[in-house]
Amino acid sequence: MSALSGNWRDAIDDVDAALIDGYQSGFPIEERPFDRVGADLGIDESAAVDRVRALREAGIARRFGAVLNPPVIGSSTLAAIQAPADRFDEIAAIVNEYRQVNHNYARDHEWNMWFVVTAGSREARDEILAEIETRTGCDVLNLPMLTDYYIDLEFPVVNADRFARESLEAGTDSSATRISEAATGDLSALEADLLLEIQDGFPLSATPYRDIATALDAPVDDVLAAVERLLATGCIKRIGCVINHVATGFDANCMVVWDVPDEDLDAWGERAGGLPYVTLCYHRPRRPEQDWPYNLFTMIHGRDPDAVDEKIDELAADYLPVDHERLYSTETLKQTGARYDALLGT
Repeated sequence: MSALSGNWRDAIDDVDAALIDGYQSGFPIEERPFDRVGADLGIDESAAVDRVRALREAGIARRFGAVLNPPVIGSSTLAAIQAPADRFDEIAAIVNEYRQVNHNYARDHEWNMWFVVTAGSREARDEILAEIETRTGCDVLNLPMLTDYYIDLEFPVVNADRFARESLEAGTDSSATRISEAATGDLSALEADLLLEIQDGFPLSATPYRDIATALDAPVDDVLAAVERLLATGCIKRIGCVINHVATGFDANCMVVWDVPDEDLDAWGERAGGLPYVTLCYHRPRRPEQDWPYNLFTMIHGRDPDAVDEKIDELAADYLPVDHERLYSTETLKQTGARYDALLGT
């Protein structure tokens, strides 16, 4: 458990707090966006830029810019391996070699290594999985997302909450959204170039969109319009501070997998996804041939492991009264943004 009074909290003031919790989304799409951000915070434009830069350098914000959506832009899957203890580091190194692997976690389960693969097509994605199987000699559990009920790691962190959004009462929109494994994003040339340019974050200047336009040799109005389109189509989920939840104390995180009757899946998934303390909720396929009976995944992020367990108990008792398993992460093996050069086939 991480204490709220740790160094990260002592280093920020009320303006930083308003920036962190107020601009995880909704960053203006206009030529001088920090002018409006600064006015909202009661500071000038250059001070707003400097504060974002300082938050990034301190590690509180991982980056500032767009949160992109791999399942919409290309083909993405969650995969797992049962890595023998004496080969665990060797297998992790093989998996992490792939630029298409952007997250890899050790979890306390017989399927003990969980990673995300993103690629430009389902075929390319599955080729990578097959290659990992060959190189490691381990079966790969391939669990692409089929339905998104709720996925968003935007939640306030400048507080004493024991779990994500404890201080918020409102629920969330958890309408079932089907995900195609054959997604390509249907991007224009400018949109594809734009995603590549912003995948590591926006330039930290008073005119980030103009700087992006200059890098792309495109009119700034065209770039602004492209960003608006990518938001509308879901290729961009949100624009703002991408917070380092572990650094801000939300390090007691658990992935819980549930064996939900197929006829109840949407109703129960939407119900669970609408709970304010559930940060991720989605449908992935069962794999009975690999002894994997679970079809609904949820995650709860918290500072207090006991509070996270209490919420899982509540989920099981009141919302998902079915068999489940709790897979706590024990080590971060790799964590980067998805590489969109791989997704876009470049």
